[in-house]
Amino acid sequence: MRKEDELYTGAVETDVTKHSLVGERLTLAAFDQLSGTLSGYRFVKLLVDRELGLIHFINNAEHQFHAEYIAERILKIPYSEMLGTIDEYNQTFYHEPDRRFCLGLLSLHDRDGGRFLALETVEVDTMPAEMIKFFFEFVRDNVDAALPLVFKPASHLQERHLLDIPAGELPRIQAHELFASSRYVPLNTGTTRGRLRAFRTQVEYRAAAESLEWFDIIAMDRVPDDIPRLAGVINSEPTTPLSHTNVLASGWGIPNAVQLGALELIDERGLDGEWVEYGVDASSTEIVLQRAEKPADMPEPAWRSARITLEEPETDATPIVALDRLRMRDGHRYGTKAANLGELGHVLTHGSERLLGFYQVPRPPRANLLMYSAKLLGVPESANLNQAAWRSLSEHVSIPRGIAVPFSVQRRFLESSPRIQQAIGKLKMALELGAREIDPVCIELQRLVKATRMPEDLRQEMDSAIFTHLGGVRRFVIRSSSNAEDLAGFSAAGIYESVNQVVTADEIFTSVKRVWASLFSSRSVRLRQQAGISQDDSYMGVIVQEEVQAPMGGVLVTCNPMSRADFRNVYLNVSRQSVADVVSGDSVPLQYLYNTIEGGGRTVSLGDAAEDLDEQSRNLLQHLALAGRFLQSHFSPDYTFATPMDIEWVADSERVHIVQLRPYAN
Repeated sequence: MRKEDELYTGAVETDVTKHSLVGERLTLAAFDQLSGTLSGYRFVKLLVDRELGLIHFINNAEHQFHAEYIAERILKIPYSEMLGTIDEYNQTFYHEPDRRFCLGLLSLHDRDGGRFLALETVEVDTMPAEMIKFFFEFVRDNVDAALPLVFKPASHLQERHLLDIPAGELPRIQAHELFASSRYVPLNTGTTRGRLRAFRTQVEYRAAAESLEWFDIIAMDRVPDDIPRLAGVINSEPTTPLSHTNVLASGWGIPNAVQLGALELIDERGLDGEWVEYGVDASSTEIVLQRAEKPADMPEPAWRSARITLEEPETDATPIVALDRLRMRDGHRYGTKAANLGELGHVLTHGSERLLGFYQVPRPPRANLLMYSAKLLGVPESANLNQAAWRSLSEHVSIPRGIAVPFSVQRRFLESSPRIQQAIGKLKMALELGAREIDPVCIELQRLVKATRMPEDLRQEMDSAIFTHLGGVRRFVIRSSSNAEDLAGFSAAGIYESVNQVVTADEIFTSVKRVWASLFSSRSVRLRQQAGISQDDSYMGVIVQEEVQAPMGGVLVTCNPMSRADFRNVYLNVSRQSVADVVSGDSVPLQYLYNTIEGGGRTVSLGDAAEDLDEQSRNLLQHLALAGRFLQSHFSPDYTFATPMDIEWVADSERVHIVQLRPYAN
């Protein structure tokens, strides 16, 4: 038994001290004493001291970081002293070829009825193949032989390194394999009390949809994206945090998780239809779900007293213009989506002094992260980094051509039909009287909007703008752009309609009316009413845009929605079919994390795909991740540059085409 007496005194029978287990084999009992929990898995931090040939298993409750442990327990210096030059220390920890320490963690998994340990490094570690092999073998010799050990590559770089090591010498498992079998994924943490409603099929859900109340907690294989406002969400099959359902749950601030077997658990406990306490905690290994008393006096939901304020919309005569004529300030005339795309076009053409805002913010002990942005951009730290960021954006990002149809055109269309005006009056009266059943009124109003012929002067204005700005385009997409969306406290993800694969002029006019009609869907009307948004203040602009034919598309959010404290990574979902496949929740997309500080990425999930993207496509995603950080900075509503962006995109082999961007409701 090898210990350093001055560091390790008073050991208990399991040889675990307050701080660590050193030079001893890690048993399952010791693992239990030392471990923490992250994303539903229990884990133990470890390091191998190559100089002394000694392994340290670190008590997670005592030491949050490897560096802290090394400073205080091995190098015998104050951790604050190490933080003063942390970048130099990190260079020796993660990049030096002759480094003294190999750092990693062990996570415990249960798969197909058997337990095993997975060893991984941090994602930025660049240890070569031979060092990976040494590290794995050293750890394997020091853990309980009854628990099989596999190596989990932490980045695409490590996956390439492993190609040089036969699988028989180094057993491995990919991150996406573990994610696919994760029994618990906390998507939005929190606790709530409500009535549990479990549905086994979509048909069963549709039949009961009208009876859902704001205090209900819904459980399904995959909760659909047209849910009303609820108290909680439970998915019993894997999904993506970026589906419309999960974005809404995040924006509403309600607990949301994936818990495999949740429906069976609900059946076993007889909880369907009962009042329960529901909790989602990132440090737990499963959801909390237990019976609770129904309140004697049903309280009003907190969100009823929190009203959303809209900027006063402008509906006077406003021209139909090319998207590149708009700026962010034009949202009150053309809608948020159109204004944001216009602002992006301005940035791509003229640059922005705010692109590096995220990297200029102090993150103690660092004064800023500009040195990392320089490295990612491939330029010296002395270069004009803002210019380099602009060049990178312009090189890798574009916007499909389009025009913006303002609110005033919708107003003129609605006012052209007395029958539409009468139907709007009926809807407003029903809302003022607090009528619960508004579906028939909304359905009739939508029917009238779609069926009413567009006045000839509006058709001519739209046709002229399309001819002038989109001549030669073969296929269009008609997008919604309302003023009642993408607001603080009201994301409205997925509640308005857009139409793809539009070809002829008549199809364009029909699709524009379809988008206008989505402003009056019973779901969108209800959600706006709950948020205190008046029907009189709600308008719908329209974007008529070139539809880019590309082999892949998806959604990027400039944060890690599964770990809100992670400032390094952005989260990317990818479909080889369309963006709609990502946000609908009907299928599970490819999912990635890309580091926008040190660089590099890793595949989180293959979703429903049979294989990963090729290396060229993944490199393009790295450029998109960096572009997302720059755009987060430019669009930030304050000077913390911390508000993440939600970016929808499609991509060919060379460029990313951004089709929508908005704040991400996290």
